[in-house]
Amino acid sequence: VSRGRLRRFIWILLTLSAVGLILWQCAELLLNYYSASVSVTVQFQKLPFPAVTICNINPYKYSSMKDYLSELDKETKKALETFYGFSEGKSKVRRSVDEWNSTRSDFFKQIPLVKFEDFSKTATDLHSGQKRKIEGSVFHKDSSIVNSGDSNDIIGFQLCDANNSSDCALYTFSSGVNAIQEWYKLHYMNIMAQIPLETKEQASYSADDLLLTCFFDGLSCDKRHFTRFHHPLHGNCYTFNSGENGTVLSTSTGGSEYGLQVVLYIDEADYNPFLVTSTGAKIMVHDQDEYPFIEDIGTEIETAAATSIGMHFTRSRKLSKPYSDCTETGADIPVENLYNKSYSLQICLHSCFQKAMVDSCGCAQYAQPLPAGAEYCNYKKNPNWMYCYYRLHEKFVKEQLGCQQICKDACSFKEWALTTSIAQWPSTVSEDWMLRVLSWDKGQKLNKKLNKTDLANLMVFYKDLNERFISENPANTLVILLSNFGGQLGLWMSCSVVCVIEIVEVFFIDSLSIVLRRQWQKAKKWWNDRKRQPSGKPPQAADLERQGHDNPACLDEDLPTFNTALRLPLPQDSPLPRTPPPNYSTLRLESAFSEQLPDTLEPGRH
Repeated sequence: VSRGRLRRFIWILLTLSAVGLILWQCAELLLNYYSASVSVTVQFQKLPFPAVTICNINPYKYSSMKDYLSELDKETKKALETFYGFSEGKSKVRRSVDEWNSTRSDFFKQIPLVKFEDFSKTATDLHSGQKRKIEGSVFHKDSSIVNSGDSNDIIGFQLCDANNSSDCALYTFSSGVNAIQEWYKLHYMNIMAQIPLETKEQASYSADDLLLTCFFDGLSCDKRHFTRFHHPLHGNCYTFNSGENGTVLSTSTGGSEYGLQVVLYIDEADYNPFLVTSTGAKIMVHDQDEYPFIEDIGTEIETAAATSIGMHFTRSRKLSKPYSDCTETGADIPVENLYNKSYSLQICLHSCFQKAMVDSCGCAQYAQPLPAGAEYCNYKKNPNWMYCYYRLHEKFVKEQLGCQQICKDACSFKEWALTTSIAQWPSTVSEDWMLRVLSWDKGQKLNKKLNKTDLANLMVFYKDLNERFISENPANTLVILLSNFGGQLGLWMSCSVVCVIEIVEVFFIDSLSIVLRRQWQKAKKWWNDRKRQPSGKPPQAADLERQGHDNPACLDEDLPTFNTALRLPLPQDSPLPRTPPPNYSTLRLESAFSEQLPDTLEPGRH
């Protein structure tokens, strides 16, 4: 039993509490053992319909942008004619280099196109016709589309540092199609970066141009249900059910008849022949708070076909620290969100790269939003931006820029798994009347009969209304953790909660109490000595004999026993305590009688 009333009371309270908890837990276990519970939940789900973003693959009407791109298109045709013998309306005869050199091109001066032979570093400049040794790193982007006439010919372009002409990088393509198109896109972005946004929005497709018919959940819809936003690479895009007005549409029935059905007008005749090589539209299904990265994960739909996209909805939830390295809102990520949408890994990566582009190259890349105080790159103000961009992108792909290490996955996200099927549309027997009716619906805005290659039919719907929810739960809760600890302690050390508390008391509370008590006794002794000797004279031996001594072994509350008394240490620098000697006079025999009694005398002395 512990010493002291307070400790006795605490131990009695702990013991009674432990007994009460044991009885309560045992009763709960018995009740649960003899009981059975069955839970059946029936719920009719009405799922929110996602946002659907639709873009024409061709970002701008070629007729509207032709004046801005005329010089670039002219030089591109010259390159095709020189290398491939390509000429519109003429036989395929290669143009001589001397004839081309009569007009100097700024486009080929800024990014020269070159041709390699047999993978050597000796290249022929397609503009000047001169052969020269190419120094610098070579990055080969292989492709299996169409090669040039000679299988050993490799087309590419050279980018050099404007401040150091010896620092160059060469990007090669085994397909001349890819080389010409990549070269064209670089100049295209440079031109588009200098055109005002209002002009580009007017040159792109309006909602009336893109949308012919619209139905949702069996009811008619129109352009008022679509929200426009301008994408740098895809022009005007339109999002159905964007939730911009605070209302999100939902559906209570699955199937193609109750989803979104639209007929799109593609207008293939007004496509840019060098910018895009496919015809159709791009769509993306996403959450209302999510930015549509349609250039990365968009789904392409064909013309002259009906594309059906069935959806399955999944909601996922991951545990944050310490279980995983995800982020709840992105507020703990040191990267500015440039997209004004909820955080995602893609937003973080693109924003991080754009920030690095502004810091390293002094301008922003055209395909991504502008940071505050920055402007898009162009030759006039940033002659070195292309070389800087390619070098920076190389580091980004190799994960040397640090963005992949900074950016984290979002802890919660929504996902729509898509299943796509395609059918011919319109059919041969219905083509005539459908095209006539759609041309009539188009009205006065179109002065020609529609062609089926200009149209695309799109259906987006839920295949069923089953929402799948994936969540992470801790494998061990606090209760399970304490139970596991208790089981291990009970198995190997026969410990319980009371035993653990007692160990804490002995090793911590008692040890601390002994240390504090010794310090108190030392301080008390020092204070008493100081009070007895105010003059500062050392104490006399006689005073030390009369003065009591504090023995450090006798500081406990219990009285010393015989054995402990024998082990008591002697006080330092003081005479040994002495016991007064016995008074030996008390041992002397004194006669109590004047004469000795006869019976006490020895025999023979009578």
